[in-house]
Amino acid sequence: MVDEPAGHTPVLTREVCELLAVRAGETVLDATVGVGGHARLFAEALGPEGTFIGLDVDPANLAVARRTLSEVACRVELVHANFEELGPVLESVGVAQVDVLFADLGVSSTQLDDAARGFSFQRDGALDMRMDPRLTTTAADLINRLKEQALGDLFYHNAQERAARRIAKRVCEARREKRITTTGQLARIISNALGVDPSSRRTKIHPATRTFLALRIAVNDEIGCLQALLAAAPEMLRPGGRIGVIAFHSVEDKPVKTDFRGRKREGVYRIVTQRPVVAEAEERRANPRSRSAKLRVAIRLPE
Repeated sequence: MVDEPAGHTPVLTREVCELLAVRAGETVLDATVGVGGHARLFAEALGPEGTFIGLDVDPANLAVARRTLSEVACRVELVHANFEELGPVLESVGVAQVDVLFADLGVSSTQLDDAARGFSFQRDGALDMRMDPRLTTTAADLINRLKEQALGDLFYHNAQERAARRIAKRVCEARREKRITTTGQLARIISNALGVDPSSRRTKIHPATRTFLALRIAVNDEIGCLQALLAAAPEMLRPGGRIGVIAFHSVEDKPVKTDFRGRKREGVYRIVTQRPVVAEAEERRANPRSRSAKLRVAIRLPE
C-alpha cells in the first residue's frame, strides 16, 4: 500500500466510507481527487470490476494521485478538469452515470505548504492562489486591480470578513505606494489595518485568514464551480447513487445544504445527513484541518 503524501491527511475517512458505502463493481467519480487520500479508499473498495474516475484542477495533485493509485485493482481514470467539465469528462471515458459522486472542497495541505503557490500567509511567496495553471488571473491581479468597493465586497461576501471595508481601504492605500506581490506583504497590510499583532497569544486566528480565503475563492471561482457540480449531479447519478460533499466553511456548506433540501422537495434526493457530519474529538486533535470539516450526503431517488 502506498503511504499518504507527507503533510496530507484526508478528513472524515471513516464517515465518508460508511455513508457513501462504495461497493465492489461500482463506478465512483471523485471530483476533487487531490493527492488520492479518499480516492485510495474508494478504489480499494471497488475491486477489479469497478471504475474510479478522479478529477483535479491541479496537475501537481494528479501526479501524486497517480502514484497513490498505481497499485489498486480497479480501472482508474485521472483527468485534469474542474467541476464545470464533469459532463465532457464522463463522456470521454465512456461512462454515462456513476454510483458515487464525491467532492472534498477547499485547498489541500500540500498546496498550502508550497510557498510558491501563494495560498498561505504562513509562508512568504508570490501572491498567486491559482489551483489550475490554466487560469490567467492571480490573487495579486485582484488585489492591485479591483476598486476599493469591489475589494470590500469580495472580502465580505466570500468570507464574511466583518472588517472588509477597513481592509480594502488599507490595501488601496498600500498599493498606491508599492504594488502588492507577495503573501507576506498582504498579511502585514491586513494586520496593520486591523491593528492586530498575529504573533500575539490573544489572537486565536491570523487576522489575514478570511481575506486570503476570499481571494482564493475568487481566483478559482470556487462557488461558481460548486454550483455547476450541484446542478449536474442528479443527471450523473444512477438511482440509488450517493453524493457526498465535504465543506470547510459556511460559504461552501450553505449552497450544498440549500441544493440538497431543494432536491428533496422535488423528490430527487433523500437526505442521509439531516445535519452535517463533523469530526470526532480524536480526529480533531490529530488533524487540525478536520475541525471545520462538514460532510453532507444524499441519495438519488428513482425517477
